[in-house]
Amino acid sequence: MTGMTSHARRPLLNRRLAEFGTTIFAEMSALALSTGSINLGQGFPDTDGPEEIREAAVRALRDGRGNQYPPGPGVPELRTAIAAHQKHRYGLSYDPDREVLVTAGATEAIAATLLALLEPGDEVIALEPYYDSYAACIAMAGGTRVPVTLRPHEGSFRLDLDELRDAVTDNTRLLLINTPHNPTGTVLTREELTEIARLALERDLLVVTDEVYEHLVFDDAEHLPLASFPGMRGRTVTIGSAGKTFSFTGWKVGWITAAPDLVTAVRSAKQFLTYVSSGPFQYAVAEALTLPDSYFEDFRADMLAKRDLLAAGLADAGFGVFRPAGTYFVTTDIRPLGESDGFAFCRALPERAGVVAIPNAVFYDDREAGAPFVRFAFCKRTSVLEEAVTRLKAAC
Repeated sequence: MTGMTSHARRPLLNRRLAEFGTTIFAEMSALALSTGSINLGQGFPDTDGPEEIREAAVRALRDGRGNQYPPGPGVPELRTAIAAHQKHRYGLSYDPDREVLVTAGATEAIAATLLALLEPGDEVIALEPYYDSYAACIAMAGGTRVPVTLRPHEGSFRLDLDELRDAVTDNTRLLLINTPHNPTGTVLTREELTEIARLALERDLLVVTDEVYEHLVFDDAEHLPLASFPGMRGRTVTIGSAGKTFSFTGWKVGWITAAPDLVTAVRSAKQFLTYVSSGPFQYAVAEALTLPDSYFEDFRADMLAKRDLLAAGLADAGFGVFRPAGTYFVTTDIRPLGESDGFAFCRALPERAGVVAIPNAVFYDDREAGAPFVRFAFCKRTSVLEEAVTRLKAAC
């Protein structure tokens, strides 16, 4: 006897989440630990960010700033710094008191935004492959996800604007855009963003833009916030994060910037999720956002060198390599290695080569479309990347 009532005969997990099991990141990170492999799967750095920012967090702790509940919208210093960052970088003016909301990382920003803006039956168009929390958050909100697939083309993944337009129906509530795009490394161009903005205006759509990799764009790519395009500021929720830019992913400090009515809606959902979080770290991130432009330039240059190291090593090992224009991930094609199943390949790779990667198929509704693609992270120490490349060349 289990002692459970008849009501428990129904599956315990909410049916909206039934398709989501343990994340692939947890599975592959556990595999990395059990095999002693180099973990190029999950996207977290293996070194901390700037020492002065870490010390700013320590100073806030010692001074008693943020040790109790911070203000619900975020501490004023951080909201002011976020607004200043948007103005300095992109010419976007936001009121720190009415148009900025601090969240527990970008993940909560996504969840709170979708829970606030969606009702059952609303359709959400998301660029596929997509970060796995998008699908879960759309499901929790009762929405329906409609993928528009970025497809390989001349060494990168590109958006088909006609396919995007055709995906919009009378039930479409919002577009969920991620640029720079995880996992493909695509950075949407001015022309593509112009068409997305035109579509949103024509069909009266809200747009949520995940821009957490805004400072990691390479070569000739340029990050352009969709909110800066004509007519888009009032209908766009822009999501940012400190974790990727300052290499303190465990602090979980994210934010949204948007028009007052959108911020009010998202805050209404956010207050019943974490309520508040990351008190002392908010003060530290406020200081981080005021670092000189040289910090951001040096950070990008360091990641560019690491991208090139890993991309070249993967190509030498026999992978087909899609050189990313942004983020800190390289997507590869395993078919030149005689493989076609990314799941099987990634589950065998730790024993075979002592390296962990992520199968891109987890980011697709159409698993077959993503089957031959595998993602590697290069946000690691150079020596770690060099060792990973050596192992892959020997094993593949």
